[in-house]
Amino acid sequence: MTLPSIRVQDLSMWYGDVLAVNEVTADFGPGVTGLLGPNGAGKSTLIKVVAGMLAPRIGTVTVMGEAPFDNPRVMRRVGLCPEQDAVYAGATAIETLTYLTRLHGYPKGDASARAREALVRVGLEAAMDRPVAGYSKGMRQRVRLAQALAHGPDVVILDEPLNGLDPVARRDIVALVRALGDEGRCVVVSSHVLHEVEAMTRRVLMMAHGRVVADGTIEEIRRDLSDRPLAIEVTTADPRAVARLAVELPGVLRLELRDRAVHVVTSKPLELFQALPAWRSTAGVPVDGWRPVDESLEAVFRYLTT
Repeated sequence: MTLPSIRVQDLSMWYGDVLAVNEVTADFGPGVTGLLGPNGAGKSTLIKVVAGMLAPRIGTVTVMGEAPFDNPRVMRRVGLCPEQDAVYAGATAIETLTYLTRLHGYPKGDASARAREALVRVGLEAAMDRPVAGYSKGMRQRVRLAQALAHGPDVVILDEPLNGLDPVARRDIVALVRALGDEGRCVVVSSHVLHEVEAMTRRVLMMAHGRVVADGTIEEIRRDLSDRPLAIEVTTADPRAVARLAVELPGVLRLELRDRAVHVVTSKPLELFQALPAWRSTAGVPVDGWRPVDESLEAVFRYLTT
């Protein structure tokens, strides 16, 4: 049986009296996984342990089958794009990346070629010979992405990778992250911007108060929340007629009339889904369509962290 790229088992971490990570167990395999949670959820601490920057206090963490802390073999297989912004004053992007890639053991010529390839991949081919200190915030973010990729890692950890990027750059980086996952790399994207993560992947691990509160695809997590009321939007030219019928159904908790739509919150969505076709075919009510409106990542996240 193939081991996951990252395995976290019963991990607990604390700073003084503050418990940052509380008995977290999770596996990360090939593809893109979103690591989500509000500030203080424990995401940054988990990333630091996986990246080998901190040793586990309680529990174990393995990356590609080995403990990452103080382990150069693992470090060569991990690429980290940190949230913090730091540059070498006066150094160009190609000089910076060549130097950092050489630290992974590549000779200067190979390191320079890899650095150039990574800078081209993140869209900095025209600026790689300029000092990084003069780059915009978004350009420096691209440099951090490039240094995480230049040495060809199997595991890529991206901490808030879209910070400081304009809409076009965000689109490009989202496409790059998805491509990295398609290449078979294990990619972990930490973020609090839910719609951006949803554009990269459907698999998420959600943290709150140091614990994992959900792990799986968005659809799987929503199914596990079957006891939660579901919000459904019914599009119709006659919202009042739909509302009159909907209010008679079991489980309907709330109705809201909107322009050419009715927002229905129900604890028994199956009853509504079964009734809608009949309303259209036998009652003559103009039902144009319907869709769940809270199966998004944002809605699931709201359920689990409030």
